[in-house]
Amino acid sequence: MSGPTHGRYAGIGMTSARTRDRLIQRLQEQGIRNLAVLDRIRNVPRHIFVDEALASRAYEDTALPIGHSQTISQPYIVARMTEALIEGDRKIGKVLEVGTGCGYQTAVLAPLVKKVYSIERIGPLHKRAKATLKELGVKNVMLKHGDGFEGWKSQKPFDGILVAAAPLSVPDALFAQLANKGRLIVPVGPEGAQQLIRFTRRDDHIDREVLGPVAFVPMLGGLT
Repeated sequence: MSGPTHGRYAGIGMTSARTRDRLIQRLQEQGIRNLAVLDRIRNVPRHIFVDEALASRAYEDTALPIGHSQTISQPYIVARMTEALIEGDRKIGKVLEVGTGCGYQTAVLAPLVKKVYSIERIGPLHKRAKATLKELGVKNVMLKHGDGFEGWKSQKPFDGILVAAAPLSVPDALFAQLANKGRLIVPVGPEGAQQLIRFTRRDDHIDREVLGPVAFVPMLGGLT
């Protein structure tokens, strides 16, 4: 890699292969099996999605603050949600991501699906994610400053929906925009009692599978 951003990606201790390999090993020990997902976690430069002061902690398996009372999800959660979404042998087509945040989950997911439509309600985060994803050369993503509770009606139906904040109950709009055989991965519940759930649409029926306890920021409506 060459050009002015070279130093941001390579040659610094925190981005060393050893540091990243340790993270991948930890994720494998926690049950992440999908090799394509592990490869993305290894190769996406997580340190450029956080403030410089936190960059040395970017490859720890932990959530970190990104401002505006939001966090970048821990790598295990990003890997778990991505794996749950893309499981199986068919490449998922259109995916709606609710809660772009800093764009890290978006960058991990983008090459594993055909197209990502990502919504963020906080204006400055939306702008920052747009700039970072452009810098990384991620092309198959459309970003929108919008209210995640409404989904992205003009682009429905979605083969996958991934929600990066926890509603108390799943917004009806998201179920309405899910394609047949589509999967919706979402943390649901109040703080301290959230479960990650995978919903799968089967014609007129929706299957519900609990994937385990999680801790996310609450999902809020409206724009800021």
